[in-house]
Amino acid sequence: MASVRVNAVIQARMSSTRLPGKVLRDLGGRPVLDWVVRAAHRAAVDRVIVATSDDPSDDPIALAADAEVVRGPLDDVLARFLMAADRFPCDAVLRLTADCPLLDPGVLDQVVGLWRADPSVDYVSNTLVRTMPRGYDAEVVRTDVLFAQAAVPDGPHREHVTSGVYTDPRYRCAGVVASPDASDLRVTLDTPEDAAVIETVVAALGEPRMRDVVAYLRAHPSVAARNAHVEQASP
Repeated sequence: MASVRVNAVIQARMSSTRLPGKVLRDLGGRPVLDWVVRAAHRAAVDRVIVATSDDPSDDPIALAADAEVVRGPLDDVLARFLMAADRFPCDAVLRLTADCPLLDPGVLDQVVGLWRADPSVDYVSNTLVRTMPRGYDAEVVRTDVLFAQAAVPDGPHREHVTSGVYTDPRYRCAGVVASPDASDLRVTLDTPEDAAVIETVVAALGEPRMRDVVAYLRAHPSVAARNAHVEQASP
């Protein structure tokens, strides 16, 4: 059987409400977006694409991205993913977000590998049952299933891209879990408190694997406590 193609698509925009410009914020001497793109390039994917908007505010993202770039509607993230899948054909898309600078290529490979083991599965993620810290989220969705979501005219499924899949019992979904559970930890970038935690981790560990981040935050609970109160803005 011919090998299946998986493209990583990273959604990115400058107009975050809680931490504007966060995806190009400096982290260890490099933009946050560069950390995400670099992790994706190191994973078992065929191509890396940054999906940003055609709003002028996102011109810096298009210029900075060390990857293919597609640009579409600011408020219709699904449309941007469909553009990426249309322009760069593949069998499935690995959905990533540009506010997760500590993404672990090994974790991405677990999610992609589970789907590659059975490409008839419609959706695979490590968030169906959350056991990993916020900031390591990865989802694989079959391209034909993603295009089926285009029939949804508007609403939250256009923003969240995959929610119309994993909430629909018609689709076959599978999940990756980790042990011990570390879902209480947070290393995604959405607030100044998040930035303080991530910067502290990078200063201590450089470019760490997820297990090293978990071990560090367990050993330094005062660091983990800095953003423990932050509520996630969206799924």
